[in-house]
Amino acid sequence: MRPLGLLLPLASRCRWASSALRRGPEPGWRLLGSSQPSRELRRSELRASGAGEEEDGDDGGVEFGTLSEEFSSRKYYHKTTPRLHDLKLREEGEEEAETKPRRGPKNTPYWYFLRCKALIKENKLAEALELFEVQMLKEERVQPEESNYTVLIGGCGRVGYVKKAFRLYNDMKKRGLTPTEATYTALFNACAESPWKDSGLQSALKLRQQLKSKNEELNLITYHALLKACALCSDLRMCFDVLKEIIHKGHVPTVETFSFLLMGCIKDNESGFRYALQVWKQMTMLGIKGDSHTYNLMLRAARDCGIGDPAVASELLLSPPSENSPQLRLAPGRQKEKVKQKKKGSESGAAVQLDVEAMEKQLFQEGSVQPKEVTGPQNRDVNQAKGEAAALDSPTVAPSKPGALMITGQHEMEQEQAHQSQKLQFSNLPNLLDSKMPKGAVVSLGRVAAPSDRLALMGDVGGFLNKMKEDNADPNIKTFTLLAELVEPQSPSESALLALLDKHKVKVDVTFFNTLIRKKSKQGDLEGAKSMLPALVKRGLSPNLHTFCNLAIACRQEEDGLQLLSDLKKSGITPNKYIYSTLIAAAVRKLDYRYLTEILRDMRNNQVPPNEVIIRQLEYAAQYPPKFDRYKSKNPYLEKIDGFRGYYHRWLKVMAGEETPHPWAQYRTPKHAVDESEAEAVQEQPGQKRQ
Repeated sequence: MRPLGLLLPLASRCRWASSALRRGPEPGWRLLGSSQPSRELRRSELRASGAGEEEDGDDGGVEFGTLSEEFSSRKYYHKTTPRLHDLKLREEGEEEAETKPRRGPKNTPYWYFLRCKALIKENKLAEALELFEVQMLKEERVQPEESNYTVLIGGCGRVGYVKKAFRLYNDMKKRGLTPTEATYTALFNACAESPWKDSGLQSALKLRQQLKSKNEELNLITYHALLKACALCSDLRMCFDVLKEIIHKGHVPTVETFSFLLMGCIKDNESGFRYALQVWKQMTMLGIKGDSHTYNLMLRAARDCGIGDPAVASELLLSPPSENSPQLRLAPGRQKEKVKQKKKGSESGAAVQLDVEAMEKQLFQEGSVQPKEVTGPQNRDVNQAKGEAAALDSPTVAPSKPGALMITGQHEMEQEQAHQSQKLQFSNLPNLLDSKMPKGAVVSLGRVAAPSDRLALMGDVGGFLNKMKEDNADPNIKTFTLLAELVEPQSPSESALLALLDKHKVKVDVTFFNTLIRKKSKQGDLEGAKSMLPALVKRGLSPNLHTFCNLAIACRQEEDGLQLLSDLKKSGITPNKYIYSTLIAAAVRKLDYRYLTEILRDMRNNQVPPNEVIIRQLEYAAQYPPKFDRYKSKNPYLEKIDGFRGYYHRWLKVMAGEETPHPWAQYRTPKHAVDESEAEAVQEQPGQKRQ
C-alpha cells in the first residue's frame, strides 16, 4: 500500500494525462515522462491554453507557489484623498436613508461659504447647518473646505452651541482639513458663550492644552477669545494666567485686552469695582485710552460689584502713581528711548511692558495691605481728632450723601455751589478714572454701599461723560441706560438724563424708559412710573411687555394689579408669564389669597401656561405656616387659605405647564433633533470622537 500523500499527486497527474490524451499528443510532449523541463513546459502551455476552460475540481492542477506568478503584488502606494476620507466617514457613521445626488451643475464650496455666512447673519443657524450637511455633503456631494467649517463653527460659537462646534471641528480634522486661527477663535468663543459655564471652561482648557502640545502659535485675537472664555466662565485669577502667556509670547495688550480683564473683575461681586479701578489705572499708565465698550464695563462694575474693604481700597486706589511702578517695566532695548519720548511729550505706552505678576500681586493683597492710618494708633487718634475739628469748621469734608468721598479744597466746593443751577450735581467730584487727578483731592474712601456712591467715585454723570469726551469715546444708548440705573433716585442727575441724550445726539429706545420706570416702581412710586409713559410716546415709541412688567412691580395693592390687567385687556395685549409672576409675588408678600385667586382666574382665561417660578410661588403660598394651629388662635391673614388651596388644586388640573426649552433646540437640524436628547446638558469635549 502506498501512502495517501503519494497517491494524491499521482491522481492529479493521471487526470491531467487523461485530458491530454483526449486532446491528442502534441509535439515535444512525453506522456509518461517526469523530467523537470517537461514539467515546466507543461505548466506554461497549460496556462496559455486553459485560460478559457472550466477547471474540473477544486484547483486540482495547481501546485503550490504557481499563483504568485499570475497575480503580481502591489508596487505603488498612494496617499489617501478627501474622497476616501468621505467614504470612510460614511461607513463609520450610522446607516441612513441614501439621499439621491442632484443632477446638473454643482455649486462651489465658496458659494456655500457665502450662503451659510448670510444665513448666520440673519440668525438662521439651523438653516445654515442643514444647507451644509444635507445639500452640500449629501445631495451635491461637494468636498468642503476649511472656510465652510470655520464659518459654521463661528455661528455656533455666537449662540453657545458648544457641542455642535466641536463636532464640526472633529469632522473637519477627519477629512484632513487643517484648522486655522479663525477656527480656534470660534471654538474659544463658543466655550465663552456656553449656557453651562463649567463645561464651557473645561472645553476651553482642554483645547488650550491640545494646542500647547502641538506647539500652535496663536495670534492676539485668538488669545482674546480664550481670555473671554476665562472671564465669563471662571474668575480674574485665570484671566491673569492667560495674560501672562499673552505678554510672554510678545503680544502688545490693547484696549480690548483690558476690556476682557474688566469682565473678569465683574465676576467678583464683593470687590469687583475696586479691581476694575486698579485695572483701569494700569491701562491708563500704559497710555491706552478707553473706548465706549470699556466705559460701559466700568458702569457695569459700579452697578453690580462692591469695593471691598474701604481701608484697603483707600490705600491701593488713592496712592499717587510713581514712575518706578512695579507693574510697569521698559521693554528690552527701549531704555535709551525713554528720554527721547519724554522730550517729545509722546505717550510711553509703546515703550512700556506690563509686569503681570506684580500687577496680580497688588490686586490680590487684601491681607498684606496695612493702611497708613493703622500703623500708628496714637497718630491715628490725633489725626482723627484734628479731622473732626476741621469737619466742624469747614463744610468741605462732609459729603451730602452717606459716605462716598471726603473732599479737600474750599475753593472747589464754592465753585460747585455757584454752578449748581447750571451743571449737574457732583459734577466737580474727583474722578478716580482720571490719571491727572490732583494729589490730595481725595483723602480716604468712606462707606461705598449704594451704586450711586460708586458712580460718584467716577465723577458722577457729568464727570464720567467729560472723561469719555477726553478719550474721544462717544456715549451710546447703553451708556445712558446704565447711568439711569446708577444715578440716585429723584436727583437732578436723573432728571437731566433726557437732556443729555439730546445733547449727545443719542437716539433713545424703549429699554432706557423701561429702566427709569423700573427704578420708580421699585420705590413703590406707581404714579411716577406712569408719568414716564407720555414722555415715551412723545418720542415716537410704544410700550412693550417689559414696560408693563416694570409697572407691575409697583402694583402692590389688589386694585392696582387688577386695573393693570384690565388696561392690558382693553389694549388687546395678553399678559405674559413675567407680568403674572410679578403680581403673584406682590400678593404672596401680603398673603392676599383673594388677590391670588383673581390672578389665577385671569391666567386661566388668557390660557397663559405657568412656568417653574410661578409654580414655586404658588406652592409656597398654599402651604400652612409651621406651628400653625387654626383651632388654637385666629389668624386674619390665613382665614381664606383653605378656599385658595381648593381653587389652586382645581386650577392645576386644567392648566398646562410650560416646558423649559433646551437652549440648543432651535439650532438643531431635524436629524439631530430626533437623535439627541432634549435634556442633554453635557457638551462634547475637544478631541472626543463622535459616538
